[in-house]
Amino acid sequence: MKINGRNLKRRLYGLTTIPQRVARVRYFRGHGVHSPFVYNIVRQAFMKRDLLSEDQQLYDALLQRGFPRKRAIQLQILYTHCDYHAFAIDQFDEHCDLCLLTEQVGELDTRELMRRAAECHATVALISPYEGRERAELGRQLIEEHPCTSVDKRAFILFFTNDNLPKQHYRI
Repeated sequence: MKINGRNLKRRLYGLTTIPQRVARVRYFRGHGVHSPFVYNIVRQAFMKRDLLSEDQQLYDALLQRGFPRKRAIQLQILYTHCDYHAFAIDQFDEHCDLCLLTEQVGELDTRELMRRAAECHATVALISPYEGRERAELGRQLIEEHPCTSVDKRAFILFFTNDNLPKQHYRI
């Protein structure tokens, strides 16, 4: 059945994403986040559009790997906000505070890097957690297994490993 040149199925396609949008609306702009730590990250890192510091190491490294500018800015501001000193992409070093895992890292390697990062109290960012069915399932399993706070920003999931943070999951 055609309506104004577009078929009905195509018009109704947007309705399938409504439950996911409604689940995220309560965390819009930090409202509904009952953790001061996560609230500060939402307000001070995710809502900023420009780099605040002169340190742009992570930003430059992400742009070289083809990351979108907006995501690179958010991760750089998070890096600065949390006062991290070293980062690693697709690998883990005992001296890094932030480990970014892209879709090039396999499931077993991802789990091993997550375990090693938890031992060193480093934050892990799972980049593109919804790229494909297997990656989405891996992201869900990691969230369930993670003993501390995790923040799902759609483009990446942050796994914080701080002993003072409770087991909570936020979808922003």
